[in-house]
Formats: sequence, structure tokens, C-alpha cells
Amino acid sequence: MTLQWTVVAFFLYAEIGLNLILCIPFISAKRWRLVFNWRIWKLLSPYWNKCFFTMILVLIVLLLDAVREVDKYSRPEPLQDAKANPSVYDHVHMKLFRAQRNLYISGFSLFLWLIMRRIFSLLNQIAVTLEDNTSLQTQMDSAVRAAQKFQEDNQLLERALLDEEKAMTISNQQLKTEVEKLKKQVKAADEAVRKSNAEVEAMKKQAKGLAQEYDRLLTEHHQLQLQKGRFALSHVIVGLLQFHPAGSKMADSQFIHGGIKPR
Repeated sequence: MTLQWTVVAFFLYAEIGLNLILCIPFISAKRWRLVFNWRIWKLLSPYWNKCFFTMILVLIVLLLDAVREVDKYSRPEPLQDAKANPSVYDHVHMKLFRAQRNLYISGFSLFLWLIMRRIFSLLNQIAVTLEDNTSLQTQMDSAVRAAQKFQEDNQLLERALLDEEKAMTISNQQLKTEVEKLKKQVKAADEAVRKSNAEVEAMKKQAKGLAQEYDRLLTEHHQLQLQKGRFALSHVIVGLLQFHPAGSKMADSQFIHGGIKPR
């Protein structure tokens, strides 16, 4: 085996070992992410893509060379020459075996190189996803706790509102009862006012009647007083005339014209 194919074979063995290590189940993606975040990988990260594509080109060139060698020793011309000479026949088959071996080595190296790159990216994505899930889980837990707290606050507010509604209902009932009582009292007061107004009107009418009766009686009393004075005066004049007979006729005429009759 030449030097280049020896290097490719060791590279294939290294790829197989590294892929097996990456597929170990008890090493989590978070730990691989910690390994990928080492400082040395950050220093090599600017050259990683160049190295990756360069290695792909090298492996593709080796694969094409191996394909060419396989095609070369698989043609019928070398086999016809080998039939004439048995030693050449063994040499041709040995060359064909080496070409096929190199083809498998380069092909699997290229395949595992692509697979290893994909495994690295998947492990990194899984670690990022796990971190995001952890942060999302933390946020979800905090949101659930906040929702529970809000729910408890809402329940407390609902209870407070129910208590306030009950208190308002009781106070409204009390106010309605007081309003009914006040209405009854106002109605009774109105009836009392109407009764008092009626009594006042009756008393006014009675007072007016009494005043009229008083005026009538006062007038009659005055007339009676006048009549009494006239009678007294007539008695005095009659007594005087008894002592003066000459004036009796004059007195009688005065009594008659004055509306007073002599005894």
C-alpha cells in the first residue's frame, strides 16, 4: 500500500472511531456542545470549512483515481495478456484487488466524512434545541405559575365581587324597606296634613260663622242698648211730665213722632 492510501486508510479508521464515539448513547448532546465550545475549536473555526471542502476534494480525486484503476484492470485487454503468462495474470488480479480496496477506502472515507459533519451539526442542533427547550420549559413554568397566581387572584376577586353583590343586595333590600317605610310615613303625613287642612278650613268657617254671629249679636246688643236708653229716657220724660201737666200733650206728641209710645 502506497503512502497516500495508507494515510486514507488511517483517516478512515479515525473516522470510524470518531463516529462510534459520537454515537455513544450516555454522552449527551449538551456535553458534546461543551466540547465543541472549547477555545481550540473556536480558534480553528475560521479554517474548518476550508479544511472540510479541501478534504472532500482530495477524497473525490482519490475516489476517481480508484475508479479509474478498477476500470483499467477490469478491461478484457489486460486479462487476455494475463492468460498468456500466468505470473502476469496474478499480478493483474492483485492490481485489481488493490484498486477495488482503494475504491472502498476512498468511498467510505468520503461517506463517513460527510456523515461526521452531519453528526456534528445534528449534535449541535440537539444541544441548542435542548437549551431552548429548557428555557422554554422555565418560561412555561413561570407562565403556569403566573397563570395560577392570576387564577387565584381572579377567584379572590370573584369572591370579593360576590360578597359585594350580596352586601349590595342586602343594602338594596334594606333601602327598599326604608323607602317603603318612608313612603308610608309620607302618605300618613299627607293624610294628616289633609286632615289638618280640612280641620283648619272647618275652624276658619266656624270662626267666620262665629264672627258673623258675634257681629249680629253685637248689633242686636247695640240696638237693645239704644232701645233701653230710649225707654229710660221715656220714663224720665214721663216722670217729668207728671209734675208738669201742661207739657204732657207735647210730650205725647214727641213720643208718638219719636216712635215711643207712652205707658
